[in-house]
Amino acid sequence: MNTPRIKPKEYYTYKDYCTWPENERWELIDGTPYNMYPAPTRIHQEVVCELLRQIANYLKGKDCRVYTAPFDVRLPQPKTNNKTTDTVIQPDLAVICDKEKLDEKGCLGAPDWIIEVVSPNSASRDHITKRALYEKHGVREYWIVHPIDHLLTIYWYQQGQYRAPETLETTGQTYSNIFPELAIEWDDVFPSLNLENE
Repeated sequence: MNTPRIKPKEYYTYKDYCTWPENERWELIDGTPYNMYPAPTRIHQEVVCELLRQIANYLKGKDCRVYTAPFDVRLPQPKTNNKTTDTVIQPDLAVICDKEKLDEKGCLGAPDWIIEVVSPNSASRDHITKRALYEKHGVREYWIVHPIDHLLTIYWYQQGQYRAPETLETTGQTYSNIFPELAIEWDDVFPSLNLENE
């Protein structure tokens, strides 16, 4: 793991995070920094952009908003304030329905729905570290999309924890649990698969 170009120490907060170089992308989880390098691949970006388009179209005229990285989501611990929180993440997609959580810096508190699109260097963090983090903070729905394997893992938050995940192929449609009328059209996310199967 690379470390920030500041005086090394074992524990960082959002106050530290705000001083790091603007041309570098970092996430901070429980005080530990994670470098978001290298930049996402073209396929990763295409998947994120198409998911963003579909979700944004559905949310048009509704109270919820969808944001794409880089977009800071601060997840404070009890008895911490904005500057002393030790967790700042940049999900690929975050849907927030509580406008009180939004400010000029991003989001303070758990989004309702997070989607992470797996990169080779992020798979374990998405499946283990972030899954535990999002469960701890009560993210209502968490999707992990595998653009190479064409798989989707879905976690739903119920009674204080995530229920057993559901793993699906990214074909046809998948409906959001918290937005039952929103169907993600995978043929538009992965159009090349259709061409290969014709």
